[in-house]
Amino acid sequence: MTATSEARPRDSLVLAAVGDLHVTDSSEHRYRAMFEEISARADILALCGDLTNFGKTREAEVLAEDLRSCTIPTVAVLGNHDHECGQPEIVAQILHGAGVTVLDDQAVEIRGVGFAGVKGFVGGFGRGELGAFGESAIKGFVEESINEARKLENALRSLRTERTVAVLHYAPVVDTVQGEPPEIFPFLGSSRLAEAIDRFDNVRFAVHGHAHRGAFEGKTPGGVPVYNCAQFVLSERFDRPYALIAI
Repeated sequence: MTATSEARPRDSLVLAAVGDLHVTDSSEHRYRAMFEEISARADILALCGDLTNFGKTREAEVLAEDLRSCTIPTVAVLGNHDHECGQPEIVAQILHGAGVTVLDDQAVEIRGVGFAGVKGFVGGFGRGELGAFGESAIKGFVEESINEARKLENALRSLRTERTVAVLHYAPVVDTVQGEPPEIFPFLGSSRLAEAIDRFDNVRFAVHGHAHRGAFEGKTPGGVPVYNCAQFVLSERFDRPYALIAI
């Protein structure tokens, strides 16, 4: 079961989740105290993408320096900002050096809980979802969205844990992008991610970022809770930049 309050069921673990840190070259030690606080309050940390502002090497190094103050297991996915400089593999490598497991083609089990994650992609929600019809550019665009959902599905399938968490950057449901301008909804996520999640009974919830002005809570069509953990959303709701969720 999940909970987003301070209440903690006896047999649960607590996940701290935050996205959209947007670390810059000049962000040194900006998040060190937050990671220390999270380490005292949670069992596992999930980082939901856009960890750097432009995907620069130095930005990743600044974040990694702060992450070394985190004493609990940490998983992460990259976001679109982390791809901006065209070197996401270097960003991932630097974070790995700070003890972070960067999810994408792999899944991981931590203390009996499975974690599967991908960046995700755009494409829209429900009846507004873009289909692979017409120009080759459109088909390629849609194929990228399908590939991200397929990677998530494959990672979830590889886990045999009774409790699993999906970690994303882009939103899987329209619920958690409410509050953003409706014109940009199709660029904030894709229902294909929710379809992948709903194929598995052991997914307890999903966390994502990206929608800075979105809503905190939503559900997939199959009823799986979804939490928007962009730090801007969390700061407004909880007066702190991270969520605490019982698994």
